[in-house]
Amino acid sequence: MNATTASKKYPPILLHILGWSFLAFLMTWQPLSWQVELPYTFWAKACVQFFLLIALFYLNYYLLYPRFLAKNKILPFILLNILAVFILAASMEQVKDLLKHGEYMEKAFKAASQTPGPRKPKEKIDYFALLTALIIIGVSTSIAAVRNAQLDREFRQELEQQKINSELSFLKAQINPHFFFNTLNNIYALTIIDVEAAQQALHKLSRLMRYVLYDTQRETVRLSQEIAFAQDYIQLMQLRLTDKVRVTLLPPSPLVDIDIAPMLFLPFIENAFKHGVSATDPSEINITISQDQQHLHVEVINTLFVKKSSSIDQSNGIGLVNTQRRLDLLYPGKYQLEVKEDLANRAYEVRLDLETV
Repeated sequence: MNATTASKKYPPILLHILGWSFLAFLMTWQPLSWQVELPYTFWAKACVQFFLLIALFYLNYYLLYPRFLAKNKILPFILLNILAVFILAASMEQVKDLLKHGEYMEKAFKAASQTPGPRKPKEKIDYFALLTALIIIGVSTSIAAVRNAQLDREFRQELEQQKINSELSFLKAQINPHFFFNTLNNIYALTIIDVEAAQQALHKLSRLMRYVLYDTQRETVRLSQEIAFAQDYIQLMQLRLTDKVRVTLLPPSPLVDIDIAPMLFLPFIENAFKHGVSATDPSEINITISQDQQHLHVEVINTLFVKKSSSIDQSNGIGLVNTQRRLDLLYPGKYQLEVKEDLANRAYEVRLDLETV
């Protein structure tokens, strides 16, 4: 266990132990000051009550609060807590009856009244004040520890946020130059064989650059913008493809224009063009983007060529590792990414299911 994990785990545990220790002290210190020889039933009842209170605390802490009050289900939360309190009270009454606690306590007080205890010598210090001071110190220590833990947590969150922002900037920087490097190579090839097509490509590239340089500087873009970007990219790539390559992109119908992270689809589409296209054999790239309630589905399927690597090249492309890392940062716990090879149908499939709310 490293230091960071320990700092997150041990302070709460120590605070819980400290709190329960104070509760046990408060439940026992006053009876100990009585001039009565307490029967065993008193301690048995106190132990049962103490552990039932602990059970009630953690029942509310781990179950009732997160399932009800945290989700604004106030009435069930109140009713279940009232029920739990009444069950605890009824259980304690049954325990007292089982132990015959009332009879033993009555005998103890009668014995104490008939046999006066020895005269206590004058103490040098006030033990009640001492114990009260210890309680105040304990409470103040607990509050200070909680406050310190809160400040430490806020500081770690700020550092984590800065780390996330830095990683996102780095990942975006990896995506953009790689894309433009490939595109400029394509345009250079077009200038040799078709000047008009090269001019069209430059026009589309300028539009793509405007999108990347300006629109993607925001944390999110509209889904319609991202789809338009993908369409321009595909049209730009098709300028150098032969008739043996069929590329289709099916956008959502109807389209619900939502906010998503910019350039989220590009790595999968770029990978399909890089590994799913052959100059001699027929090949297909099918891109489907659909929406279902609060989910966005992206499916990219391309022809699988055995001689080609079917995974994103880590040396030149951004790679599935970095793509998945970006998803981890932007949509933690809200996405499913599936990548597989269908050898029977000679297809390489990438499916992304994204929760957009």
